[in-house]
Amino acid sequence: MISALVNRIIPFSSVDGPGNRTVFFLQGCNFNCGYCHNPETIHACNHCGICVSVCPTGAIQLIDGKMRYRREDCCACDACLHACPRDASPKVDVMQPEQALDILQRNKPFIRGVTASGGECTLQRDFVVTLFRGAKEMGLSTLLDSNGNYDFEQDAELLSVCDGVMLDVKCADPIAHQWLTGQSNNLVLRNLAFLASIGKLEEVRTVVVPDALPNEETVRYVCKALAPYWTKSAPIGYKLICFRSLGVRETYRGLSTPTANYMEMLRQIALQAGCNKVVII
Repeated sequence: MISALVNRIIPFSSVDGPGNRTVFFLQGCNFNCGYCHNPETIHACNHCGICVSVCPTGAIQLIDGKMRYRREDCCACDACLHACPRDASPKVDVMQPEQALDILQRNKPFIRGVTASGGECTLQRDFVVTLFRGAKEMGLSTLLDSNGNYDFEQDAELLSVCDGVMLDVKCADPIAHQWLTGQSNNLVLRNLAFLASIGKLEEVRTVVVPDALPNEETVRYVCKALAPYWTKSAPIGYKLICFRSLGVRETYRGLSTPTANYMEMLRQIALQAGCNKVVII
């Protein structure tokens, strides 16, 4: 039976793709980004029980060696997340696609589509395919928010039910990318060109960290790779994201937030390279 670990669901979001969308954040990621703003989504809970004693409402219990979470008792203080030694969360639901589709059916009058995010949603690929297939039957659009460390070229079935991918290109330089994420960016950069070439690249996202990453080099690389595919009728969006320390693990809070002038300079680089849809957030 297909199921997925769901960290949280946002019923109505206007920032995870075009229009109002329901967003499923799936648990687990194959990157370990130093600047991750949701580090509790990286690993799955190993049922160690360390977080039980810090929960002020008893919403988390260890029963027969398994964590049990009662959402209705949770006060959302996140003490359990801060106590976890391995960047995981006990506040996760095991969900089958049919349950997710029931949520979409209830939200359908108010949304344009569904977005699968994470963590890294492609790690639970079968759930996403089934969810997206059902969403398409409802007339909803379907988007993936992915770190790009997945071989999309080899998965025609997933692409057939996915309208587009919002792709994180964290860093073009392979050494800096390895330092930041713990993984190679070879597949990410291949996907950048491939998804653009087949019209499945909805948006590219780059988090800007001054003095730590070669941000200008990354922006130029992305623009050069996408230049053959940019059109006025169907532009590929490029979102430049300011690094902020909110939610980041304490070890990485010393990273700098870019100034407005620096972000504007990067936006001008993209505009001059031909990107006609650049957003700073």
